[in-house]
Amino acid sequence: MSASYTLEEVDVDALDDLSAGAVLLATGGGGDPYDAWLCTRQILSERGPVPLLPVDALDDNARVASIGSVGAPSVSLELLPSVDEAGRALQAFEAHVGYKLDAVVSFEVGGGNSMIPLMAAAEAGIPVVDGDGMGRALPEAQMMTFPIAGVRPTPALALDYAGNTATFETDNTTTYERHIRGLTQAMGGMIVAVEHPMDGRTLKNAIIPGSISFCRHIGSILRQHRGNIGRSFDPLAEAFNQSNYGALQHLYSGKVVDYSSRIEGGYDVGEATIASFDDQQAPLTISIKNEYLVARQNDKLLGCVPDLIMVVDFETTTPINAERLRYGQRVSVLAAGCPDYYRQPHALEVVEPRCFGFDMDYAPLETLLANHTPLPG
Repeated sequence: MSASYTLEEVDVDALDDLSAGAVLLATGGGGDPYDAWLCTRQILSERGPVPLLPVDALDDNARVASIGSVGAPSVSLELLPSVDEAGRALQAFEAHVGYKLDAVVSFEVGGGNSMIPLMAAAEAGIPVVDGDGMGRALPEAQMMTFPIAGVRPTPALALDYAGNTATFETDNTTTYERHIRGLTQAMGGMIVAVEHPMDGRTLKNAIIPGSISFCRHIGSILRQHRGNIGRSFDPLAEAFNQSNYGALQHLYSGKVVDYSSRIEGGYDVGEATIASFDDQQAPLTISIKNEYLVARQNDKLLGCVPDLIMVVDFETTTPINAERLRYGQRVSVLAAGCPDYYRQPHALEVVEPRCFGFDMDYAPLETLLANHTPLPG
């Protein structure tokens, strides 16, 4: 990640750009950031900025854990967070394991989950590591870079909206995902989890570095070049070209003509259909499981997980979470290559389309260019 993007701290003034960039990288998931943004703004106003620690500056012996919300993002629109949830979850985790953490890290940089570590760190007076365990948002724990690198998810702790806690001790991440997902449903559909405790040496080999700074950078581009996708696309593409991600592509632009979603197994599962403005092209269909996972136009594949599929407002380039999609919205669908970490064979084993129930192999975005439509004139 370019050093010019690096932040030394996150203060109130950085939150707008950070939040906007995080929604873009969330690929539809990660939870709506607005309520988390309000809570984080209040905490930072009271306690001051949170230090943002570059990965290579982290002491090898530092004690770190990941933190974020788990559940169906649509629930977060109704089950609103409280200001102190993240801080209380962190305190309860420290009491459970019997030691203090030196830093926290986001398990996914996307959406509202970009705010949770900041709230916890501000309450505890510790830094947030500049990076995360996904470089985007993904729906299941075993899909994080931490377990892929061999980090155990437990001991872990979850806290619900009423302040109840539950602890976990499992022998593998797949079992942990099943257990915490079941608890999430029983605890109202959304919880805060502290998990994947590790030392600094381990984290350095198990993280997408610089993603918090990158969120803030692309958020500033969205603000400075606010307007039609044609105005903002080139500056965004330049930023992606200089990042850990692959090139930014325009897949399709049109109007949302159908959208369905349901909560299934603790996830938001659904599908969106987008018709072209001129009705001269076949509609685009996006399959959703918390995140935008596969984009197709009839039998043509335009993009698929783990590459990033992003939906933005056509007129303003404002990123749109999946739970915020509505009939009649004019949108553009963008995509970017995932960080190289996820293109390793052992990583693809847990994030390729077949892991989400799609009968297809992963096709890198750059091999699908012929299926993409040009930016509207």
